[in-house]
Amino acid sequence: MGEAGLAHAAGSLAIKLALAPLLVVQAIRTRRRAPVLPEAAGAREGRAGAGEGSVFRVLVAGDSSAAGVGVEHQDRAVVGHFVRTLERHRAGPIAWRLSAKSGLTTRGVHALLAADPPPAVDVAVVISGVNDVVDQIPARRAVAHRAALADWLLERGLARHVVFAPLPPMHQFPLLPEPLRRVLGADARRHDDALARWAATRGDVSHATIELELSVETMASDGFHPGEPVYRACGEALALHVAQRKL
Repeated sequence: MGEAGLAHAAGSLAIKLALAPLLVVQAIRTRRRAPVLPEAAGAREGRAGAGEGSVFRVLVAGDSSAAGVGVEHQDRAVVGHFVRTLERHRAGPIAWRLSAKSGLTTRGVHALLAADPPPAVDVAVVISGVNDVVDQIPARRAVAHRAALADWLLERGLARHVVFAPLPPMHQFPLLPEPLRRVLGADARRHDDALARWAATRGDVSHATIELELSVETMASDGFHPGEPVYRACGEALALHVAQRKL
């Protein structure tokens, strides 16, 4: 981390310390009033596409956003939009699998997969990070957890390439009050910048970019999880990231 990065981190820490009592109260109140939404119903594995040739196998793993919290069915969640978009941009059959659970940090996603290792895939797409921010895991440690997950998948032959979805713009989450929203948003940007820098050093790992504008209309009823418009944007962007790299 350069001098500018250190100064920014120090400034962020100073703000957190100054606002700590208020932030704690806001976090507790927000957690208490947030409705608990279920994970999306529907199949968590399947096949798509047609034609001859080898099957392209993909795994989508992660937290509540990967599990589709905020919509009723996986067809409307990120995995549904991801598979349909990939089918349009890639010839041949596709086999997909979803392994996700609400509340998981990146380390928790690793533990979930290690407890029940998935079949080998060509590409693993990991959607995590919000809970790392909420649990106040430092960005450097969160990147270390991502590296451990990627290395585990790659070294065991469970994936040939690992794609990490970007963290969402948490400063736009309708549920979060100010200044908690601003503080967590800055943390999310810091985590995503660290993730992007690390992924750029790897040939077997990549960091997708997704442009999002969040609002009450595009988010789920709890103001914290994605609604279908956000899941559509994320699923399509992740599929294009995979297709364009010919993974």
